Amino acid sequence: MDNLGYIQVMKLILMLSILVLGACATGKAYVQVQHGTVGSLTTYARSLVGAPYKYGGNSPSSGFDCSGFVGHVYLHSLGISLPRSTGKISHVGKPVGSKDLHAGDLVFFNTLQRKFSHVGIYLGDDRFIHAPSKGGSVRVENITEDHWRRNYDGARRVTLLR
Repeated sequence: MDNLGYIQVMKLILMLSILVLGACATGKAYVQVQHGTVGSLTTYARSLVGAPYKYGGNSPSSGFDCSGFVGHVYLHSLGISLPRSTGKISHVGKPVGSKDLHAGDLVFFNTLQRKFSHVGIYLGDDRFIHAPSKGGSVRVENITEDHWRRNYDGARRVTLLR
């Protein structure tokens, strides 16, 4: 093995050691969803534009409600299983400031006179995709529109617990 190969192997061992030690120190090891996979998440989510709204729905054939849509997209594109309710989803991952949003982040809104009553997936460029009950189908909206800006509750970046 040449010096360059040896250095790369040593760097890999060091990174793995840091991850293992970090897991021992906290009891949990969190691995952030890689940005390379976020493209598949947003592409798949966009492919569902126009799917019908259905309260309690979680499939393209029968329709979606907001949490069913988000859960279906994350499971189908990344293999991540999210809780079924919006309230419980709002505890997954890490909080993200509105100025630090990245594609794939979950965005939450107060649409039923209670916090975290609606969820969508941030796409970038002030746009998010969701399954609203009003309007009847999955669609893309601008997060800076008055309604969404006024009712914004925050965002979360999903992490995997390993």
